[in-house]
Amino acid sequence: MEEFVGAFKKAFDFKGRSRRKEFFVFMSIAIALMAGAFAADAILDVQILEGPGVLTALFSLFLIVPALSVTVRRLHDTGRSGRWALLAFVPVAGWIALAFFAMIDGDLGRNMYGNDPNRWNTVFSPIKN
Repeated sequence: MEEFVGAFKKAFDFKGRSRRKEFFVFMSIAIALMAGAFAADAILDVQILEGPGVLTALFSLFLIVPALSVTVRRLHDTGRSGRWALLAFVPVAGWIALAFFAMIDGDLGRNMYGNDPNRWNTVFSPIKN
């Protein structure tokens, strides 16, 4: 839960790096909240025209910026530009690529986006030529 709250505290911070744990805890809780909002909309039968329900729409708006920022920071941890987050708009193949990027190890030590979020190896990072 600490990672979820931390992602909200850094919601507008698109610099730096995020660990896998922060990313996956945030996304897991966000998906659970969205599923709950979707279920509540179905039970209460509140829709916006033919689209999503009111609660689902509100939760989507509430979660979009923190989700985007934690995704960009997770990409930074793997040494990739935050522009790779645009793959979210490519159905299936883009989602698979983003999931793969989120699952791989981050760069050891400092990279061009900041210090290693694991912090245990920041001081003794490998020397890159």
